[in-house]
Formats: sequence, structure tokens, C-alpha cells
Amino acid sequence: MNIVYEKKTDKKLNEAIEALTEQLKENEFGVLWQLNFKDKLNEKGLDFENNYVVLEVCNPKKAKEVLQKNSHVGYVLPCKMVVREESDQTYIGMTRPEALIGLYDEPSLTDMAKEVEKTLKGSLDLAL
Repeated sequence: MNIVYEKKTDKKLNEAIEALTEQLKENEFGVLWQLNFKDKLNEKGLDFENNYVVLEVCNPKKAKEVLQKNSHVGYVLPCKMVVREESDQTYIGMTRPEALIGLYDEPSLTDMAKEVEKTLKGSLDLAL
């Protein structure tokens, strides 16, 4: 099972981030935190050529539900989404919640992860 879901977009990096953030908001997900590895690594004196932005996203209601079922799920929350550049192309992707939650081998968690993944994929696809 592939742990990453990723698609190419014709949008520039900041346009893609803005479109993704808006689509997530429409689905009751918010961006809690954002990090561009290029900026951070360059700040530390390390050369990193391409923008690679990690967004940590969360739907508070879903997070509460899943944490009440199994507090160890907090180790894989919040959900990670990435907007990155490579060879003058922009990609939007995410770590698949179903793949991560599947590691816990609890059917009720898997069902919740499928629902979250469907919403995040839909947001990602509409942001393209």
C-alpha cells in the first residue's frame, strides 16, 4: 500500500498553497503550522534548491474522535500535506491517513481514517 498520494499542478507554489488551504477550510480542516524546508535548511547554512513546504492540517472534531478511541494515534497527528517544487513543476501531496492508521489494526479507526482521507484527497484534487 502506497503511503503517499501526490499530484502535479500547473499552479506556482504559493498559488497551490493558497488553493489547498482554501479547499481544506471548506472541509473544516485548518492549517496549524507550515514549514518550508528550503528556507529552514538554507537558514542553517545547508544548500537545498527546491521549495518543499510541509503543512500540518487538522479537523478538530475528527482529531477528538480518533484520540478518544486510541490516544496513541496522536503520534501520527496532525495530518501532513506537502506542496513542493521539482524541475520547475509543482506537486501537492499528502501522507495517506488510511495507511498510517492501518498500522494500529483497529477497524473503527480505519473507517475514520478512510473518511478523513477521502476529504483530504478531495481538497487536494480541487486545489489543482
